[in-house]
Amino acid sequence: MAHFVIMGCGRVGVTLAHTLDESGHSVAVIDQDDRAFRRLRRDFSGRKVTGVGFDRDTLRYADIEHAYAFAAVSSGDNSNILATRVARETFHVPHVVARIYDPGRAEIYQRLGIPTVAAVRWSADQVLRRILPEQSINGDYREASGRLILGELSLHEGWVGHNFADLEAATGVRVAYLTRFGEGMLPAEDTRYQQGDIVHAMMAVDSTAEISRVLAKPPVKESE
Repeated sequence: MAHFVIMGCGRVGVTLAHTLDESGHSVAVIDQDDRAFRRLRRDFSGRKVTGVGFDRDTLRYADIEHAYAFAAVSSGDNSNILATRVARETFHVPHVVARIYDPGRAEIYQRLGIPTVAAVRWSADQVLRRILPEQSINGDYREASGRLILGELSLHEGWVGHNFADLEAATGVRVAYLTRFGEGMLPAEDTRYQQGDIVHAMMAVDSTAEISRVLAKPPVKESE
């Protein structure tokens, strides 16, 4: 199981913490106000860390160095973005997401390669879809026979710069569309994956585990 760090113990943060804890993952929740931890269930087994979510020592105490994902879901846009950048740029957490109340600012941060969700479209489910790859694959749409699913892919950063045709060849998926800088687009033959892209693809349901395994690693280099 993986380790997750959540900044903010409000409604969304509590929902995330409980969902991940119940799934058997280890969880650390950070909040400046220790009274916020009263919202957590008594049987919550994760760590409660009082402090500022972008403080490096606070993050280390939350075991950020071993985190699979970091979600900043406090009530402050600036704090969420700053904490998310520290998690990614200082501690190299592979999966991060920031809660943003201002949709215009969300687009700006999307350009920095930081996945964001504006509060008007916010839900704990949308956060899980960005920090739990298996959640996104199980989610979006199934065709009538149940054999195919449209899901959001999670790619290792090693795929940055690679053509989507390479991704399709390696996994057997068919890329349907992607979201770049907050806008949807249909990939052309020469479109390459960029950091911050959200990729949606059609795939066989019985292949999702193998697809996740392949995309969790850098693409295999062709032998010379």
